[in-house]
Amino acid sequence: MKPAQFEYHAPESAKEALELLAELGDGAKVLAGGQSLIPMLALRLTVFEHLIDIRKVPGVRGIEDRDGAVFGGAVWIGAGTTQAAIGRSPLLAAKVPLLTRATPLIGHFQIRNRGTIGGSLAHAEAAAEYPAVALALDAVIETLSPRGPRAIPAAEFFTGIWSTALEPDELLTGVAFTVPDGRAGYAIEEFARRPGDFAVAGAAIAIELDSAAGDGAGPDARISRCGIGLFGLGPTPLRAAAAEAAVTGSLAADVRTDAVAREIGQAAMAELESVPSDLHGPAAYRKRVGAALVATAWRRAINEASSEASNEALGEEAVND
Repeated sequence: MKPAQFEYHAPESAKEALELLAELGDGAKVLAGGQSLIPMLALRLTVFEHLIDIRKVPGVRGIEDRDGAVFGGAVWIGAGTTQAAIGRSPLLAAKVPLLTRATPLIGHFQIRNRGTIGGSLAHAEAAAEYPAVALALDAVIETLSPRGPRAIPAAEFFTGIWSTALEPDELLTGVAFTVPDGRAGYAIEEFARRPGDFAVAGAAIAIELDSAAGDGAGPDARISRCGIGLFGLGPTPLRAAAAEAAVTGSLAADVRTDAVAREIGQAAMAELESVPSDLHGPAAYRKRVGAALVATAWRRAINEASSEASNEALGEEAVND
């Protein structure tokens, strides 16, 4: 298949891109990496009369440490930054490791060389990794429109199937991830039929411990924050809010058992209202897989946060799983 005819635009500034969006209206679509949009156009799943390529727009690429900036201690990533660049970044590996760990799960390396974080978030694919990571980490989406800049919490960004809170004349410019002060643990798990396929189900978990016990690793350390992002398990990326609330405030030592991990997995699935049922698996199957993935991710994240699991122990756990 070939896409329907469209007019290609390559603005060289954010101002020019916004003017095009305002002028062309609903007939225009922003092109970032194109790794989701172009296949959809080729299959005629969607049609746009104009594509606005933002690769030449300055200020929408790069990775910056914004410690002490408006978002507090945070790392900012430009919307046009490729997934490959994110995967290679030492700064992100140190400060936003969940994003680094999610990156190799996205498609294939050719896709990651062109695909961008802004494109992934704006496309809002329910089975994609980055949107779920953004939810688990309470990321803030930065946008720009003729009315000025706007900051949208990830929890308010994904509104439906392939739809977001972006206005028609609004350009996604970047995303900010807050860096925790204390000890934290992260894990992402997914199951796909083949490497590179969209996930049948997946879970991204971020756990932060309080600092009441010095460095947060003592026996009295409690979970001060927990984010459980789910993907492939609904029409949009989701947060398992009830499961998060159930463990927040708990002693870390009390929630490190396999039994608790399974309970958290089941609690996360109990919240789901509209689980997909398709050729990749019926809803009941996805929920069983999802519960197991949440449990596995939980064990890895809480062990890392507690800083008591050695690499050898983690390797043994992977074999047992």
